[in-house]
Amino acid sequence: MQRLLGSRWLLSGASLAVGAGLGASLSGVVTGPDPGGQTDELGLLSRVPVVPVPSVHASELTVSPRGSGAVMKYGFPSLANIKTRESYVTSYDPRNRTASWVIEQLNPASLTGASNRKYCDFKEDDSVHMYHRASNADYRGSGFDRGHLAAAANHKWSQKAMDDTFYLSNVSPQDPHLNQNAWNNLEKLCRSLTKHYINVYVCTGPLYLPREEADGKLYVRYQVLGRNHVAVPTHFFKVVILERPSGGGVELRSYILPNSPVDEKIPLERFLVPIETIERASGLLFVPNLMKRVNNLQAITAK
Repeated sequence: MQRLLGSRWLLSGASLAVGAGLGASLSGVVTGPDPGGQTDELGLLSRVPVVPVPSVHASELTVSPRGSGAVMKYGFPSLANIKTRESYVTSYDPRNRTASWVIEQLNPASLTGASNRKYCDFKEDDSVHMYHRASNADYRGSGFDRGHLAAAANHKWSQKAMDDTFYLSNVSPQDPHLNQNAWNNLEKLCRSLTKHYINVYVCTGPLYLPREEADGKLYVRYQVLGRNHVAVPTHFFKVVILERPSGGGVELRSYILPNSPVDEKIPLERFLVPIETIERASGLLFVPNLMKRVNNLQAITAK
């Protein structure tokens, strides 16, 4: 097994590592040698039960391909500093100078159009107080990409919608290799799912996870960029809500990737985690809101 996380990251008192077999999830850590011959320890998170969701018949779900209001069909993961754009809704974190989460709605209508990113430029978000917003200068020479949370390619239906994805409030510092390879592949996967589902709702955000260090204690450590101290996440999450056709209910897939180089040959299924892993780590809640709207929810934690 190739170890995917370069150091021991801990989540809710558990080792955050990726399993050796296809479909292994962060509900437990699979033991296996890393390139240096070391082994991962079994995480305490494996002892935390995932509450099963009862299956009953779902009502038919409708398609609404336009407008940020439709994006919030399944509720808000949190209610702090909500901002709406043409193509997404976000909760802004002024302390870290990036979003806590961004939600967007994808379907074939939103993915087609004449919009072109060559007409877009990264820009400061003037709706954020100058004390609390990132600037392009913060990223210059940092070695990090300006990684979209709501991806530009998801919003070709409107040039304004695509332009809005270039606000720095929709950006987090991202490892270039991750941004251009594995993370890009995950964004492409989300777009490809629109061929099989009525609507695809995607919630993306940064994580700042504790790490066990040599003294055996846990610390949350992360770099900050520029004069505005833009926080560099240790990881990123992506929660994908999939509406099945013909009233077939809803699927839920949730991923965590480290903010470091990841071999793009590793199947993305390796990064599937139980939704409660993200809820515990981020302080956000997804399942309670979902259960208010659907009767048939299938959580996919392994493929």
